[in-house]
Amino acid sequence: MKYLIAQRHLIRQNLLSIIAIALFCYFSFHIMMGERSYLRLVSIEHKIEKLGTEYAALSAQRQALEDRVVRMRPASLDVDLLEERARDILGYSRADEEIIL
Repeated sequence: MKYLIAQRHLIRQNLLSIIAIALFCYFSFHIMMGERSYLRLVSIEHKIEKLGTEYAALSAQRQALEDRVVRMRPASLDVDLLEERARDILGYSRADEEIIL
């Protein structure tokens, strides 16, 4: 019986420490594994970097297409581009030409 009383007394004395350790463990776990955790932050930053690279590539591709469209407009018609597109779409070529794809 004295043992149980001693245990209760020990727990009462260290109750604040026990609660502090429990809270520390709880918050430490959620800092590393929670929905808004450090690991999630790192993965989101990696995803942002990857999508930024993809966006840059797509922007360059779009700009190249827009430049080709501008050169096909009647006001600034590029004859070489027009001939290239007509040959490509219609399949026209001269007998003395070699086609390299």
